[in-house]
Amino acid sequence: MVPGNLFIITAASGAGKTSLIKALLAEDTHLKLSISHTTRKPRPGEQDGVDYHFVDDAMFLQMLGEAKFLESAEVHGARYGTSQSAVDAPLQAGHDVILEIDWQGAAQVRRLFPNAISIFVLPPSIETLEQRLNSRGQDSQETISKRVAAARAEMRHVSEFDYVTINHYFDVALQDIRAIIRAQRLVGAAQLQRYGSLIQALT
Repeated sequence: MVPGNLFIITAASGAGKTSLIKALLAEDTHLKLSISHTTRKPRPGEQDGVDYHFVDDAMFLQMLGEAKFLESAEVHGARYGTSQSAVDAPLQAGHDVILEIDWQGAAQVRRLFPNAISIFVLPPSIETLEQRLNSRGQDSQETISKRVAAARAEMRHVSEFDYVTINHYFDVALQDIRAIIRAQRLVGAAQLQRYGSLIQALT
């Protein structure tokens, strides 16, 4: 069995990465999303075990102490972490796995998985980012201002990523990420292993 690819998708809050990932998962059954643990409260419409594993601080710190996280970070006053087992199992089963994490988590994962493919999604402008955050209708203006400031700080790490796409037009950004995933699946070393008997027969 050829192990799957690990894709890291990062973006500032409001850049549209969650919608892009949902679209990718809906059309590609070979992709699996690693569902993170978080201590933040669920937003309207979010479901435990679907969007995140929602846990309290005590449970999160217990898991952290037991080294169960591949990466963890504190963002906007809440803790986030990726379960090691939730990533290892599907990769070894040959599935491609998407991690939807921030730049801090991405740096931690790249140290452990140097072959991970990292993608940063940028908004077309700060004004558009702010409009998208406002359109959610979930946060106060003060909170949105803090999120915009945090977004600027996060986007300063864009040069650390393998690929960058601008989510100005959703369909174009979706095509960009599709192309990255498809190209990675066609890397020579994996294809030689995957189709060894065919290649041997052909040559």
